[in-house]
Amino acid sequence: MQIGTHLIEPALVLAPMAGVTDRPFRMLCRRLGAGLAVSEMTISDSRMWKTEKSRTRMDHAGEPGPVSVQIAGHDPQLLAEAARHNVGHGADIIDINMGCPAKKVCKVDAGSALLRDEALVARICAAVVAAVPVPVTLKIRTGWSRAERNGVAIARIAEACGIAALAVHGRSREDRFEGSAEYDTIAAIKQAVRIPVIANGDIRTPEQARHVLAVTGADALMIGRAAQGRPWIFREIRHFLATGEHLPPPSRAWIGALLVEHLTAMAGLYGEAQGVRIGRKHIRWYCDDHPDAEIFWRSISTETCGETQRQAVAHFFGVEPTDRWATAA
Repeated sequence: MQIGTHLIEPALVLAPMAGVTDRPFRMLCRRLGAGLAVSEMTISDSRMWKTEKSRTRMDHAGEPGPVSVQIAGHDPQLLAEAARHNVGHGADIIDINMGCPAKKVCKVDAGSALLRDEALVARICAAVVAAVPVPVTLKIRTGWSRAERNGVAIARIAEACGIAALAVHGRSREDRFEGSAEYDTIAAIKQAVRIPVIANGDIRTPEQARHVLAVTGADALMIGRAAQGRPWIFREIRHFLATGEHLPPPSRAWIGALLVEHLTAMAGLYGEAQGVRIGRKHIRWYCDDHPDAEIFWRSISTETCGETQRQAVAHFFGVEPTDRWATAA
């Protein structure tokens, strides 16, 4: 898949997820098969850019390109300025958030709330595209509600404004993450525009990935929640799509070594104390499918020392001292 001058290969994209797709996780997913990893959304209000959270989200040190940064807001000029600011801080692609269903985002008329106002969608897309010399992509849902599925109309507006690619989560804002993704709507959007369309929603296995590509005709797939605790899903899908065969499942020790390195990278970005807190949810996701996960989680869920946390993880997964993420990945 081509986005502007950038070839996205393989055509597998890590979805932007607030509180999840930070730089350590993006780099991990890229190393394990994702062709593109979109950042957590950054707010368009410049008053917030100097906070520790914003500075961390704008840190792309060592991140392989292309770097895709998602921006969120409702004011076209503020979004245009946010796009310029992030390009100045290393973004190779700007992504506009019109897909987030969270109440705190929608109540300020951002995220998927924007889908209610097609004229505003046009003004935002045009302003951001005109503001930066890099490709601009757009993330949407099928509509604001089940009764207002205007994804095809939004897609045509986006294309007319110069949006370079479109990611579509196959649910309305009203659906949030409930029910099944509507691949027929994504297929209709793909038929309506010439720009690349990225299908998102309910892609948890290589077989599902193949099915979604077949029924939607999409140019790429976007994976979000299925990558939590399982970042190697990208290489599993890539291998299956290329060969029709499954990779052998990773060993427990391999997964543990990967998690230890992930926790170490978070400590490096956030500092030990915050890295431990943020790392807890990742530990739970990685452990979910393993025997005695709940017992282990209860024993470590309040741990505040980073080194103790990592040693406990290594012990639970049976990681040998010689195991390293570089060899595992």
